[in-house]
Amino acid sequence: QVQLVESGGGVVQAGGSLRLSCAASGGAFSSYGMGWFRQAPGKDREFVAAIKWSGTSTNYADSVKARFTISRDNYNNLVYLGMNSMKPEDTAVYYCAASPRSYYGISAHEYSYWGQGTQVTVSS
Repeated sequence: QVQLVESGGGVVQAGGSLRLSCAASGGAFSSYGMGWFRQAPGKDREFVAAIKWSGTSTNYADSVKARFTISRDNYNNLVYLGMNSMKPEDTAVYYCAASPRSYYGISAHEYSYWGQGTQVTVSS
């Protein structure tokens, strides 16, 4: 069974930076498409970023493009989300997700495994 554990969340002021990590275990991580999603209170879960199994291609939501960077370390089974120039509207629980079919798009339904989430709060 694949397990995903997120870390790195916290409270940051607007304009600040955070880096989230997702540690994967129990599966063939290097072949998985990986994604980050977030869910703010009272809102649906939304796509943030995703990365191909090889790390050679990425996708981003328009709202985070040029501010967030997704990357992965296949040797250590880790995926990261670097967040810069953060805004109060980035406040949400952030989830890591894995697709054994190597999907790395925007649809949450295509990801089979999910972490428990890490809270990110951006104060104004």
